Amino acid sequence: MTRQHADYLVIGGGIAGMSAAAEIAAASSVILLERESQPGYHSTGRSAAMFVATYGPPPVRALSAAARPFLDAPPDRFADHPLLTPRAVLAIGREDQAATLAQMVADAAAEGTVVEALTPEAALRRVPALRPGYVAGAVLEPDASDIDVHALHHGYQRMLRGRDGQLFTDAEVERIEWTGGHWQVFTRRGRFEAGVLIDAAGAWADGVARLAGVEPVGLTPKRRTAITFDPPEDMPTAGWPLVLDCDEQFYFKPEGGRILASPADATPVEPCDVQPEELDVAVTVDRVQTATTLPVARITHRWAGLRTFPPDGVPVAGWDDGRDAFFWLAGQGGYGIQTAPALARLAAALARQKPLPAEIVDRGVEAADLSPRRLRKGTR
Repeated sequence: MTRQHADYLVIGGGIAGMSAAAEIAAASSVILLERESQPGYHSTGRSAAMFVATYGPPPVRALSAAARPFLDAPPDRFADHPLLTPRAVLAIGREDQAATLAQMVADAAAEGTVVEALTPEAALRRVPALRPGYVAGAVLEPDASDIDVHALHHGYQRMLRGRDGQLFTDAEVERIEWTGGHWQVFTRRGRFEAGVLIDAAGAWADGVARLAGVEPVGLTPKRRTAITFDPPEDMPTAGWPLVLDCDEQFYFKPEGGRILASPADATPVEPCDVQPEELDVAVTVDRVQTATTLPVARITHRWAGLRTFPPDGVPVAGWDDGRDAFFWLAGQGGYGIQTAPALARLAAALARQKPLPAEIVDRGVEAADLSPRRLRKGTR
């Protein structure tokens, strides 16, 4: 039976909102509201995600490590096939980037992540298209993997429904009121009520906060561009790793018989249905052709997505300190897919005022690391 009232109301049906709603629904009633006609349309649906243990600042790397067991072995009937497909990551660097490569090796050793420093010759054996003379060194992360984003997102949607949670699409939020000890959210699909409001609206999260009378935390949506093109017919690419500039100036990897490439751009934009800019596409082509011998004769597809960052680059998850019953779950940047299982469990525990899961605590993650309070120190 369709209901308009629940214990928890989650705004945003991307991977963050969907996974948290599914976890919370194990013990509480949940309604999830998505502004688009399908959940995951913006950031989640446009992600070419990989699991890379060395990616992101320390709290993100810790969340990724905590998420890995779920991604390796999800619950029964969560997905019809594995969520991860092995694909190594090869971080490359020029001579002037040697310090960055050395720091990557040191960080990995400190966190117990397996990596291997490679000579230029060894890197070229892995990816023969790398241009001789460009690569001065490389670091291989052999245990990285492609993530099936659709299967992960759909699995959480299936979990939510299996736990009697409800999903409403085409439910853009128009007004939010706090009255009588609960939230009232007015949408194009009608009015919804809940004791707790969880803001998982991605690029729109600060806007949702304003509607609720909550001070924004300073989230910045940033555009990320990607293209695909065909490799030479006589060049087998299927077994290549993802190749990443160690300062994240570009990356490329095999994808469905083609090459997917990005300039790793992070251009601040207003929340929108973001589209690729011609300049960013041209930069992608230039960087790929500078670092490799791959010709980009024809671009077969181009697109852009939004990645939303707080000022310090660490996701925001926790209770707002200025408004009762308002919970933040936003700002996952480019790490939202690979951290989702851990961040969802963390958010569910905090939202239900329960202790953090042991697998997260064991990685050294504390609630204060992600709390919105850290972004407001000295501002009140």
